[in-house]
Amino acid sequence: MTGADIDVVTGAFGYTGKYITERLLAAGRSVRTLTGHPGRPNPFGGRVSVFPFNFDRPADLVESLRGADTLFNTYWVRFARGDTTFDVAVENTKTLLRAAKEAGIRKIVHISITNPSEDSPLPYFRGKAVLERAIVDSGLSYAIIRPTVIFGREDILINNIAWLLRRSPVFAIPGNGEYRLQPVSVDDVADMAVRAAREAGNTVFDAAGPEIFTFNELVRLLADKTGSRGRIVHLPSGPALLASRLIGLAVRDVVLTRDEVAGLTSGLLISRGPPTGSTRLSDWLDENAAVLGTRYASELERHYR
Repeated sequence: MTGADIDVVTGAFGYTGKYITERLLAAGRSVRTLTGHPGRPNPFGGRVSVFPFNFDRPADLVESLRGADTLFNTYWVRFARGDTTFDVAVENTKTLLRAAKEAGIRKIVHISITNPSEDSPLPYFRGKAVLERAIVDSGLSYAIIRPTVIFGREDILINNIAWLLRRSPVFAIPGNGEYRLQPVSVDDVADMAVRAAREAGNTVFDAAGPEIFTFNELVRLLADKTGSRGRIVHLPSGPALLASRLIGLAVRDVVLTRDEVAGLTSGLLISRGPPTGSTRLSDWLDENAAVLGTRYASELERHYR
């Protein structure tokens, strides 16, 4: 198999990376993955070759990329934890970019976020903007995809809202709940990523679904679809965060962070352009509400344990 037939996906065992990998394999591509958990069970069996990230060994990182055509990068961190900070994630990704260029990668398809800004007070959005500039300056061909809030069977935010609505007698919305978000399907994002890899030229575009909800509307929709009888209340951001921390202690996870509340309430999770995804969350819920929120999705279990 030639390099033109081989792709590399960071995090093929995770969320967005898994959906991208499924599409590549279905198209007859050979896939390698770079992962922080090379010892975990491989859901793709022998169809996907597994390599550690090796950020601290750039020469080994180069060799794991050598001979491949496209790098699909989903690597990032949702929040800082221990030695894993946003600054570390930025430097790791820059190491990955240098290795990709040295290995002869033709194109990088990078998953970013809507409304990144190097001036943002939020390290998630600021770090994403820094990396976008690094990609543009790398000399590699690129497609930068900026998703809003990604939903799907394995997502964390919408699944865990549904989980709480199913189990808690009270669900607290931070602030007035009138801030907006524009969910996009993980299937749509994966389709965009694979399509962008084959298109000529460099592109930067949002991945945003066709529906925009206020947070109030989203929670009420999820409550209706899951048959929740819980009471929906509004709390100032501080008490809402305190409540999330108490829940986090119970489930041994980080449920919500101060920066995530700030990003959500600042309207950063909607696109300024026309929708690029076609899957409506309301339609998807009609087909998946029976399983949505039946199990808690742990960020710490997925990435740190």
